[in-house]
Amino acid sequence: MAVLCIILFLLCVGLGWWVWTQRRSLRSAAAQMRQLEETGSTARVRLAVPNGAAEELLQEVNRLLEARRADQAAWREREKSLRQQISNISHDLRTPLTSILGYLQLLEDPNLSEEERREYLAVVESRSKALQSLITSFYELSRLEGGEYPLERAPVNLHASLSGLLAAFYSDFTDRGFDMAVELEEGLPPVQGDEGAVLRVFTNLLRNALDHGQGGMEVRLYREGESVVSLFRNQTDDLTQEDVPRVFDRFFTSDKMRTGRNTGLGLAIVKALADRMGCPVSAALSDGWFEIKITWPIQGWNKVN
Repeated sequence: MAVLCIILFLLCVGLGWWVWTQRRSLRSAAAQMRQLEETGSTARVRLAVPNGAAEELLQEVNRLLEARRADQAAWREREKSLRQQISNISHDLRTPLTSILGYLQLLEDPNLSEEERREYLAVVESRSKALQSLITSFYELSRLEGGEYPLERAPVNLHASLSGLLAAFYSDFTDRGFDMAVELEEGLPPVQGDEGAVLRVFTNLLRNALDHGQGGMEVRLYREGESVVSLFRNQTDDLTQEDVPRVFDRFFTSDKMRTGRNTGLGLAIVKALADRMGCPVSAALSDGWFEIKITWPIQGWNKVN
């Protein structure tokens, strides 16, 4: 009997010790969590004493903590991006607006000649149209990124769409001294796309080349397997190889506006529309020639967002 009592006593002491160490370990884990919350540390919560069930619980706690940190990092990045976007939009709108206000003040001078007045009014009109175009581009890009830009699936004749635009832009390019080379393959099958979006893509690509290219300009349309490819190439001194991966980034374009070498929001809209229609788009720079290639699947896109 005495031996049994001793054994029970030792078991109670051992159990008491185990309970005490486990409670101490859990208190330590709770203290670690409070410290992590206060310091923002990325360390993991650990138990001082092994405990299978508690360690499994802590694994889930650590997973939730890591998910929370990822959410916080993503939120900070979104906030930073939003502040950058607001700053860029403010700058890009302020530039033409400041010019408009300046010329309106000049027009108040009663001593202006009629020729000077017409000249200043022409500048105001030009800057106003540029401001309107910029606001429209910001609005369209926001709708595209928010999935609020409806597209309708229908057969589109790329040859007809592009040839019509080239005819409209041809004198603009020749007046600027571009050496035009156009090669549009005949008999191309229609692709599945939104006709309005296709026209906007081609218009933006031509305007981008007109505004920022120089010298040579090439436009090609040809079949490649089960796709039709549109290729726009123009000579330029503005871009470097480091710039090419970012030419579709609206922040890159806004930054370029500050140096006078911007590619504009047009390419960001081109990329967004092409993505919505399921058409791969790529950019490249080689020997001073900048090119944008879009591949239009003949069989159509699988889903319209």
